[in-house]
Amino acid sequence: MNNQISGFRRHYTLFVLFLISAVSLIDRQVTGVVIEPIKAEFHVSDTQIGLLTGLAFALVYCLFAIPLGRFADRGHRRNLIGWCCAFWSVMAMLCGFASNFWTLALARIGVAVGESGSGAASMSMIADLYPPHQRSKAISVFMLGAPIGALLGMSLGAYIAYYHGWREAFIWMALPGIAAAVLLRFTAAEPLRGLWEKARESRPAVPHESVMQVMRVAWASKTFVRIALAGALLAFASYAFSIWSTAFLVRSHGLTLKDAGIIMGLAAGPGAIIGSLSSGWLSACLAQRDSRWQLGVPIVGALLALPMSIAFALYPAGHPWTLGALQVPQATVFMFGMSVFGMWWMAPSYTAIAQLVAPERRATMIALYNFGIMAIGAGFGPLAVGVLSDHLTPLMGINALRWSLVICSGGYLLASGLLISVLRPYGIAAGLANVLPVLPTNKLQTA
Repeated sequence: MNNQISGFRRHYTLFVLFLISAVSLIDRQVTGVVIEPIKAEFHVSDTQIGLLTGLAFALVYCLFAIPLGRFADRGHRRNLIGWCCAFWSVMAMLCGFASNFWTLALARIGVAVGESGSGAASMSMIADLYPPHQRSKAISVFMLGAPIGALLGMSLGAYIAYYHGWREAFIWMALPGIAAAVLLRFTAAEPLRGLWEKARESRPAVPHESVMQVMRVAWASKTFVRIALAGALLAFASYAFSIWSTAFLVRSHGLTLKDAGIIMGLAAGPGAIIGSLSSGWLSACLAQRDSRWQLGVPIVGALLALPMSIAFALYPAGHPWTLGALQVPQATVFMFGMSVFGMWWMAPSYTAIAQLVAPERRATMIALYNFGIMAIGAGFGPLAVGVLSDHLTPLMGINALRWSLVICSGGYLLASGLLISVLRPYGIAAGLANVLPVLPTNKLQTA
């Protein structure tokens, strides 16, 4: 394999990884869109839906993500991502053939297994495709897959579910993933690991380590632990709203499933696209002056997303705007704002981690970071909303879901506090980015 990859091939590989990211969110978001018809057919509670879309999915994802991340640090990342994408797409399609709630849950578990092998390996590839000063921008482009996938999953998924049924939504929305897997496997490039690291030949190589050895290194770094906890809390709030917002518009604003999905796609999708691109470009520019802006941008985003999310949940129904035949609730404005600023943490925080760890540990460390995002964020975010909604319904009736979302938005505030507490040690660690990965564990504790 050649050490150098042409500029076109590098950008093309990033584009295909972006497609993979998009189809993973399509498969994940479709479940949130069809909550109401699944509940009606299988006669399940909000808590059971929260388990299906959150905790069960996240626990399986976490169980497989770390060993697959370690495999990505040692093996061929492109092929791993391709096989994982094909597998989760087939399992997503099987969701459309579920005969009851439990067979649907088993198929969703299969989706979780496949998706667990993609994220960390993709980040590792991007870090080797682009030099450090370009990584934040490249990762922000990759992160565009999430909002675009969510937009397509919500809008097209809701349209298909409304006119053809929720089963067909799963089947049709799984097809792009199979095509993307083939495209990645046969046309994209696998970059040389650690190509862009400074003084690569002079620094000692990280020995082959077990998963447990890398986990001990991660736990010893206070900087990494706090960034990981903050990411988990930010994901907690984000997943709570992304999974339940469509159902919220149906219940509290009286929209049809089709209209709610279209509105969410039109508001949340473009907002998240703007947020993803702006955060990557903003952090890349500001971090050249002060490396702490790599975490400062997520802090500002979280503090702005908090009031937006509360306003979206509590804004009263009635007096919608008319857009053709579509009735658009005024609360949609706050969903747009929350989508913009709620994305400001993702690209900068992943870049911060990629800058601080050795190439031979990068996918594993990112998988550990994803563990918190999936276990606490994707796992307990939707579940917490479902449990709170069930328990508050006798007291608040239709407004139970509103207040459940408000409570879960507190994740933004807690996360910003954690990131503020780690600004100084991160600034020190970022200055040692080429030394830190190979320092003994006891020296990592100072970072």
